Amino acid sequence: MIPSVQALRAGCVAIALAAGFLVPPAPLAAQSGADLAQAYRQSHEAEIVRDFAELLTYPNRARDTEDITRAALFIRDRLREAGADSELLTLDGVAPLVYGELNTPGATRTLGIYVHYDGQPVDPANWTHPPFEPTLYSASMEAGGEPIPFPAPGEGVDPNWRIYARSAGDDKAPIAAVLTVLDAFREGGVTPTSNLVFFFDGEEEAGSRNLGRYMEMRAGKLDEIDIWLFFDGPAHQSGRPQLTFGVRGSMGMEVTVYGATRNLHSGHYGNWTPDTGSILAHLLASMKDRDGNVLVEGWYDTADPIGDEERAALESIPDVDPQLRRELGLAWTEGEPATIAERLLLPALNVRGITSGNTGALARNVIPNTAVAALGIRLVKGNEPAHLRQLVVDHIEKQGFHVVSEDPDMETRLRYPRIAKVTGGGGSPAARTGMANSYVQQVIGAASRAADRAFGPGSLVLAPGMGGTLPLHLFTDVAGKPAIVVPVANHDNNQHAPDENLRIGNLWYAIDLYAALLTMPGGVS
Repeated sequence: MIPSVQALRAGCVAIALAAGFLVPPAPLAAQSGADLAQAYRQSHEAEIVRDFAELLTYPNRARDTEDITRAALFIRDRLREAGADSELLTLDGVAPLVYGELNTPGATRTLGIYVHYDGQPVDPANWTHPPFEPTLYSASMEAGGEPIPFPAPGEGVDPNWRIYARSAGDDKAPIAAVLTVLDAFREGGVTPTSNLVFFFDGEEEAGSRNLGRYMEMRAGKLDEIDIWLFFDGPAHQSGRPQLTFGVRGSMGMEVTVYGATRNLHSGHYGNWTPDTGSILAHLLASMKDRDGNVLVEGWYDTADPIGDEERAALESIPDVDPQLRRELGLAWTEGEPATIAERLLLPALNVRGITSGNTGALARNVIPNTAVAALGIRLVKGNEPAHLRQLVVDHIEKQGFHVVSEDPDMETRLRYPRIAKVTGGGGSPAARTGMANSYVQQVIGAASRAADRAFGPGSLVLAPGMGGTLPLHLFTDVAGKPAIVVPVANHDNNQHAPDENLRIGNLWYAIDLYAALLTMPGGVS
């Protein structure tokens, strides 16, 4: 068990002073908020790692309301300790939302800070260590890292260490970093240059189904927000820090094709009864060409073009395609020579899974009576989920299928030679904020200064969009506010997968970055 950080805090400073690790800070007048937060972090690294590890011990699947409520209470209490007013917003049978406010006298700007504290489901059998027992490694597992003890107060911390646990990279790290910055500001007497509103979502990985209802509970306060900062996502694949100005939407569909009413012996009926696996394969092949371009009519027509600022940013993004091909063992990529950054600005249609009988030791000499494909669709700004769904249905019909929404009855089976059941849809729309917005420019300036300081001049990547999905549209399209994604996790953090992890150096950068954003100029009269 990791000792409570609160129990350790009182003795840490004395130990660090005695060991010579704690350097007295410069006078406040000579320190910016970013300087002070960095000095605080350097003096409390072991504490911060342990605090983060404690947060990671809380199971956080959205539908497990007892577990996730305990996680929410921990975050609420830590926000209060750090000086913010905080409470849980609740709905029956739903993961709570952690709400917080920290107001600055005379502030003329209000920042909304969105983070989600829930995580993807876990199968512990696929993890090297239990997913909610944080384990510290000397380096990544892939690089030959080994488990090491958590540092004692006053001990140094290597930024290349990795901490393994569910949600280490997605998305508890920003919470740990924000709390550290607020602790540093409170101890050092620094005041943010904006009013702050914290919105910590407990259902993002489950689709944020109730986020709109929670937003209505604080509609008056949310109207005051000038720009939302979404603290989520990984750094650029080049390892450089980035800001992203949009996210893809997401939608899932399933397509089922039918043969006989029951599985049939392939010896007795093969070459005669319709082969459902082959039928489905031909249908799926009709949806994309060999180069990965979607052949569904009208698929690309509604994608919004990007502006001049976004086009310039796109052209300056580092070319990571060769690196990613080597890393992932790919001899080719869809849409080449277009880069991954360019491809993320187009709607995608992917086959997430196919079932038709069994393979390997479970394979049987039968022709399955059905075959099913799960489709994953990623939307971009301008796409409507219902419209893309209908395009897929129309395409299936053009391939000679009669489309149904339920399993066909005998009359339907005997009338139509090819039948496809289509289910699913809905999903989350895409969103994108223009870079020309004045508040966006303030954020870019503050993030650039933090990135220059940590990585060198000109290191910040400005990406018009990212591949993942977040509920940005509720803030940009419904609430009418600009929103930027501010990623900090290492790009190889095994997001959503077993052995999820965070590189400690990325946590340090998050602290530096958030301190710069919370004290950026122009927000106090």
